[in-house]
Amino acid sequence: MPEMAPRHLFLPDLIWPLDPDTGRYPVVDRVDDPVRWRAWADADTPIVTQWDDGRHAGPAPGRTATSSSSEPSLVAGMLTDLDVRPGQRVLDVGAGTGWTTALLTACAGGRGVVGVELDPEVAGAARARLRAAGVDAPVVTGDGADGWADAAPYDRVQCTYGVLRVPPAWIVQTRPGGVIVAPWRTRFAHRGAVVRLTVGADGTASGRFTRVAEFMQSRPERQEWLEHTDYVPPGGAWPVGTVKSTSTLGPEELGGFAVGILVPGVVHTVNEAANGTITAWLYALRDRSWAAVFFDGDPEAEVYQGGERRLWDEVEAAHRWWIGHGRPGQERFGLTTGPEGETAWLDRPDRPLR
Repeated sequence: MPEMAPRHLFLPDLIWPLDPDTGRYPVVDRVDDPVRWRAWADADTPIVTQWDDGRHAGPAPGRTATSSSSEPSLVAGMLTDLDVRPGQRVLDVGAGTGWTTALLTACAGGRGVVGVELDPEVAGAARARLRAAGVDAPVVTGDGADGWADAAPYDRVQCTYGVLRVPPAWIVQTRPGGVIVAPWRTRFAHRGAVVRLTVGADGTASGRFTRVAEFMQSRPERQEWLEHTDYVPPGGAWPVGTVKSTSTLGPEELGGFAVGILVPGVVHTVNEAANGTITAWLYALRDRSWAAVFFDGDPEAEVYQGGERRLWDEVEAAHRWWIGHGRPGQERFGLTTGPEGETAWLDRPDRPLR
């Protein structure tokens, strides 16, 4: 489906594609090397088109990717989930380069597609590229969480950045029976999954997760950087009340989809030292609970925890739950969202998770 609107028509001259072999973002300039630029434009990999909310200068990669063009295979999968039909009205949230807006226009036909983009500069560039490609679709500047009421109601809503909660405006602006497709994640997990929701007449939307996906986060939902010393004072000594234990779980368990759902309000970092020791730190967002886990190759890792919650104990409990339910992948999970909030569930909406 991406061939309906070739991606290279919607990319700037300066791009930073993700090299799957190195995990790095090489700088590629069409002016200096048009052949290499076109090869990356056609590759099945995400391409960063903006760093640090536009404050970045120079060819080297910036600190935080803030606008990109998603990998074509993932875009094709999300378009399949969305199932746009000719004549439908579609909202493209996070229009970015304008590529997805063009693809949705090719699917829906006519003038029923509108893109919304938070960054004015990015939105302006998308409008220019759409015009140059002969695509008659507007891109408005605004917060995607607000949708775009002027063109509602929609039959389909697609979002191309990660959200921590499906914005209520998307449900309100979608017809009953309409579909919302968006990448959803928790604070804990670094990766999330695409959810396909069907809007009901009661103001709720419900559906399953379809595929694992990693998208940049909604700008208004970004987590502010935590100060480690707010949890563990400097000096090297563990705080009073620290509880020490051991664990047989490995650091890979921190990436589980179920763990992210079952350990709410927690973020974590993982670092590997030169000697191979892997250290994981967990921080609660609503209090000063914390945990530190040291994986040094021994069968049992050292665990230190403090505060009101025992965060690593919660991770272990979530892992036991996952094992006990047959190690479900993201396709067995679903989400129901509406005025009363959001609930994740396993297999059926009447089997909610905590």
